[in-house]
This record gives sequence, C-alpha cells and structure tokens, in this order.
Amino acid sequence: MTIFLLGIIYLAFISLGLPDSLLGVAWPAMQSDYGAPLETAGFLFMMIAGCTIISSLISGKILKRFGTGHVTFVSCLMTAIALLGFYFAPSLVWLMVCTIPLGLGAGSVDSGLNDYVAKHYKAHHMSWLHCFWGVGATFGPIIMAQFIAEQNSWRNGYFAISGIQFALVVILFFTLPLWNRRGKNSHIPLNEEPEDSKDVFSNENDHHVKPLQIKGVKLSLISFLFYCGVEATMGLWGSSFLVNVKELSVAVAAQWVSFYYAGITIGRFITGFITFKMSNRTLIRMGQIIALFGAILLFLPLPSIFSLIAFIIVGLGLAPIFPCMLHETPTRFGKRHSQTIMGYQMAIAYTGSTFMPPILGFIASHSTIGIFPFCMVVFVAAMLMSSENLNRLLKKKILLKKKDTSSIVS
Repeated sequence: MTIFLLGIIYLAFISLGLPDSLLGVAWPAMQSDYGAPLETAGFLFMMIAGCTIISSLISGKILKRFGTGHVTFVSCLMTAIALLGFYFAPSLVWLMVCTIPLGLGAGSVDSGLNDYVAKHYKAHHMSWLHCFWGVGATFGPIIMAQFIAEQNSWRNGYFAISGIQFALVVILFFTLPLWNRRGKNSHIPLNEEPEDSKDVFSNENDHHVKPLQIKGVKLSLISFLFYCGVEATMGLWGSSFLVNVKELSVAVAAQWVSFYYAGITIGRFITGFITFKMSNRTLIRMGQIIALFGAILLFLPLPSIFSLIAFIIVGLGLAPIFPCMLHETPTRFGKRHSQTIMGYQMAIAYTGSTFMPPILGFIASHSTIGIFPFCMVVFVAAMLMSSENLNRLLKKKILLKKKDTSSIVS
C-alpha cells in the first residue's frame, strides 16, 4: 500500500504540472481569438500565481484541519473545474474568474504533497516528485499542440487536460482511506541525511536572532526569486518568442516549449540518482552554469534549430536547482530556523513566478518580445551571482566555526 500511495502522489504531481505550461503555449492562439494585447497573458498568469501564494500561505491551517488526502482531492477538483471553465470561457472576464480556483487549487496541493513526502518518505523521493511535475508540464504543451495543429482549437486542448484532471479526482476519491493509514503506520525517519548534509552552520545563539537577520538568508531569497523568474518566464513567453521572432507556427512553438519542460523532467529524474554521489551545492552550481550557457545560446543570432537546443539546455540546467536549494536549507541556516526560512523561500519563489513574467510581458508589449533571451541571460546570471556569494559567505562561516572550535580545544 505504501508504494501504491506513492504512485498516487506522483500522479497528483503530474496533474499539478499539466496546467502550469498550458497558458504560455496556447496564448498566441488565445490572443487571436479574444483580440487581446500581448501582456494580457502576463496578467492572467499573475492572477493564477497570486491565488497560489494565498493558498500556500493558508495551507498549513487547512492541512492540519482536513488532512493531506482530502485537501489534495478538493484541490485537484478545483483545478479540473477551472480548466473546464477555460474551455467554455466566452470572454477574458471569464478567463480571469477561472484563474481563481486554478491558482487556489495548485497552491494547496503543492504545499500539502511536499510536506507529506518530506514526513513519510525518504529524501531522494523529493527530486523524483518534482520530476513528475515536469512530466505533467511536458505533456501539457504536447497535448495542446496536438489539438491546435489538428483541430486549430486551443479550447479542446483545455477540455482534454480537464478530462485527465477529473480522472485523477476519481482516483483520489477512492484512495482517500490510504492517506490516514499511511500516516498511522509510518516508521520512516523524518530525514535520513547523508554525512555531508549535517547541520554545520547552526549556532547555539541563533535562536536569539530573527531568521531574516541570519547571514546569507537574503542572498538565498534572491536566488529563489530569480530561479522561479527564469522557469516561469521561459514557460510563459517562450512560445510567443518563437512565433513572433523565429517565425515558427503556434503548434511547432508549443512542441518546442514542451522540450524545455522535458529537459527539467529528465534532469530531475537523473538528479535523484546523482544526489547519492554529489553534493547539493555542486549540483546547484553546475545547473546554473548550464542554464546560463543555454540562455546565451538563445540570445545569439543563430538559426531556429539552435533555439530548440537552447530551450532543452536551459531545462536541463534548471532541473537540479530548485529541489537542491530546498534540501540545502537546514544545512545552510540550521535546523532551528529551517522551517521558517523554508516558508520565506517558497513565498519569494512564488513572488518571482508571479511578477517577473508579467513585467517582461509589459515591457515586450511596449517594445518587442525580442528582449526575451536578453532577460533570460540577466535573470540566470543574477541567480548564479547571488548563489555564489552565498557559498562564499557560508564558507567563511564554517572556517570561522572550525577556527573557534580548534581554539577552544587547544
């Protein structure tokens, strides 16, 4: 039953990823149907992400009261209804209404499932959990592209994804008893940490310091801000860039964006194995360098095929960054404050995905979507710089701690 429930959780994360990539790839066709300006997609995306932030902030109380299973079931039901609403929406006003349950459902199920897996399953499942989000985010554009290419209908694409969500809702309804049973019978330690993940940066005096006053926390928040800014902006505006600048068809652009999410998915699956041999810090650095190389490749005036390669490289580079940064939190700042700082990081992450894509869309609507690759280079470079500054700060901290320890011993 344990393995079966884990499979259900992975399916739920697939459903979480399916709608995340739909708006960006469908927007060129939706924009034409509604006669809306380019930046409207950014505002719709911002409404979804804003509702996700609200849902995430209140998810703790809701999860404690109703349990992860029931919250996941209701959240997926809300998502399915919202996607069906996109299919029927006669105007932009109705699209805006549908973004509310879509965002609220996504936030609760994201927080609930991450917390549940962290408590009841071994640590490497976290990378694979986010890998299955990538499976959904990859197949979403593929399904949408198929309907746009064959039937010239983005609405039918939303209808199909909604049907998949409703199927998962049925599965979740009949497996609700397993969640409580798993919670009562769980004997797996909360975190089986490898030796290099021990809390080496904590200080006995840290409990007198507010979490935001701990050295390095603000640099970590900047890294999360730009990571989610890159991931969300690539997904939302990548298709519009390929259509308007590289002059690809909407269907082909949607397929190419799906390769970007495929890069994230495959990368996270591989990362789950590499974490046994390589530290989180090394994986974060390597991922950021690879993503920067992909963004630079996208920026260069090369033939269209290089844009496809660039999308894949950026996806592969982003793959290990988010799960590894989350896992590094107690190592970086100590277990005493890790839960609070984790909440800050998630809030800033959602802020990045909420505001950075619309800002780019607003600027692009008053200039050109051709600024997209330049912004990607800047965002990834900012993430890398803040992360490396944090590493240097923590390195100094551990050297000082070792020096103090040796002086006490002597």
